[in-house]
Amino acid sequence: MGEKEVDQQLVDRAQRGDKHAFELLVTKYQRRLARLISRFVRDSVEVEDVTQDAFIKAYRALPTFRGESAFYTWLYRIGINTAKNHLQALKRRAPTTTLFDAEESEGFEDAELLHEVSTPENELMSKQVVDVVNSSLNELPDDLRTALTLREIEELSYEEIAAAMNCPVGTVRSRIFRARETIATNLRPLLGTSKDKRW
Repeated sequence: MGEKEVDQQLVDRAQRGDKHAFELLVTKYQRRLARLISRFVRDSVEVEDVTQDAFIKAYRALPTFRGESAFYTWLYRIGINTAKNHLQALKRRAPTTTLFDAEESEGFEDAELLHEVSTPENELMSKQVVDVVNSSLNELPDDLRTALTLREIEELSYEEIAAAMNCPVGTVRSRIFRARETIATNLRPLLGTSKDKRW
């Protein structure tokens, strides 16, 4: 039985009033959802609050969940919307504290540049690449940053991202392409790559 089927069984039980089943879903996805929300909300205490708020909204909306998408895709959509609503309420732009480390960078093409032998020069280069990627990601519009984060960090499929962002798969592909191109453009001076090569 796959993850989606296990989640659906827990959802079915929760929809019938089994609170323990929903608690199991919270336990399973709490860290992942908080990590996603932390891409939007800077303060760690606020991340906890927004994550809890997202789970409360999910619990209240559970009767409307029909299983057309995976539970976590549905939950991520609620989490993203809750984070955006939180930031709108605070009347500020969504700051992101995305700190890629060498492990997370594996989702980017040619990330072996960050994994080369540990020399002072390579460590400096790695830090500079990480800084450029982080600053580039921070400057992306919300829709591009969200799509890229869900793909590269959360490792969702294009279809799952489309469901989470409530948009067509083609739009997701376009957003991820544009986000990657922006980061690649900002990395070119540092890496000395030409315009015909992304990284």
